[in-house]
Amino acid sequence: MTIRRLKRTICFALPLCLLAGCVVGPKYHAPIAETPAAYKEIPVGSAQAEQGWKVAQPKDAALHGKWWEIFNDPQLNALEEKVNVSNQTIAAAASNFLAARALVKEARSQLFPTVTANPALTVQKSSANLAAGKSAGSSSSTSGSSTGVTSDYTLPFDATWQPDLFGRIRNTVRSAAYGAQANAADLENTRLTIQAEVASEYFQLRGQDALKKILDSTVLALRQSLDLTKTLYETGMGTDEAVSQAETVLESTLAQDAGLGIQRAQFEHAIAMLTGQPASTFSIAVAPLDTIPPKIPSGLPSELLERRPDIAAAERLVAQANAQIGIARAAYFPTVTLSAAAGLESTTIGNWFTWPSRFFSAGPAAAEVLFDAGLRRATNAQFKAQYDGTVANYRQSVLTAFQQVEDNLASLRILSEEITHQVAAVKAAEQSLELATSRYDLGLDPYLNLLTAQTSLLANQETEVSIRTQQMTASVALIEALGGGWHASQLPSSTQLVATQP
Repeated sequence: MTIRRLKRTICFALPLCLLAGCVVGPKYHAPIAETPAAYKEIPVGSAQAEQGWKVAQPKDAALHGKWWEIFNDPQLNALEEKVNVSNQTIAAAASNFLAARALVKEARSQLFPTVTANPALTVQKSSANLAAGKSAGSSSSTSGSSTGVTSDYTLPFDATWQPDLFGRIRNTVRSAAYGAQANAADLENTRLTIQAEVASEYFQLRGQDALKKILDSTVLALRQSLDLTKTLYETGMGTDEAVSQAETVLESTLAQDAGLGIQRAQFEHAIAMLTGQPASTFSIAVAPLDTIPPKIPSGLPSELLERRPDIAAAERLVAQANAQIGIARAAYFPTVTLSAAAGLESTTIGNWFTWPSRFFSAGPAAAEVLFDAGLRRATNAQFKAQYDGTVANYRQSVLTAFQQVEDNLASLRILSEEITHQVAAVKAAEQSLELATSRYDLGLDPYLNLLTAQTSLLANQETEVSIRTQQMTASVALIEALGGGWHASQLPSSTQLVATQP
């Protein structure tokens, strides 16, 4: 009779297992985002395309993981390598990814039965007064009850499995996997952001070194002018006013030269923090900015969606929200649980492992919500609204990405034109200073003319350094806006997420 019941249970459970392939919920499709055919700043065939900021063809060299090597600066390369292993913000993002990955494994475990064992030994002694009362009322007693002590040896095994009839668990696994992939993309976006920040701070520091070199040269020239002015004054060919002017300009330039140390120190300290090192023990040797902006293959606008880790993270969040809708819809259907228990039980240890000591039970159970006052309907509406929100965020991320690329392409185009004019202005200021110096040495012009020429040259040289620094930081920003050589295919797959090793 017991065997028949077990067969009936199996026959009932088998169709449930076959139904486990059913998944409710909307099928996921990546949201559509409008992409232009070409970047406005570099239309195909334009002059800018020939200057390096061009649409990359399939055979062109593309950005790769170590994108900073495009600048050919060994010091920058060394700093970027330290970022990958020492930056604590990246370490925190990596921990978040590992935690999200563990959630995938937790969700996946629900697809399999849960088996437990609970061996126990119970020794019980009944009350003597209770035993005496029973003896008075009955002449029969067992050997166990005569002493009031009983023993119970049990070795039960319980198995419980909830068939995924309508895809609730599978959607949960997918939701966790999509969330882990979003965390992986966030990790890469954090890494790219920190790397770009290090490069930007580094080139600004080098810009300060270039300004320092210019001001040091200017101070030297002003000292020479002051000495000459004093000599002319002592010989009666100059005026005390010219001497005062020369001293004023010299001291003002010395103050400006000294003040550069503040910003340089701050840039150096920022780089130390970003590379995971104490600012007190970190230093970068002085070296003027001499790097030129590299040619950066920008690729096609349609490729940008797969090259930006922040866009990939936003798209994975859309997929996760879609899976959440499936989880909510599964609540409309019944939940079936298959349970089984078997083991050994005996009152003596000698009979514990004998065949008659066996016991078992098995059977299904079903649960269905009959009335919830609109809870499931409201939950579905909630997740649908959240899905719509993630789609809007995704499309906003795409728009932001194109804005950033166009901003930096425009900056590089305009700066390249500006630096051409500024270099010409510096050359003109140098010629003007040479002429003013010659005329002042001959006594043809007053010192004010020489002072004006020196001030003009210094201002133009500072502007040139500022523009070159902006070019380098804009190049870094463009690389960051293009994704730094990352690609969505680098996201871990569902199989990789549940692998044993990290």
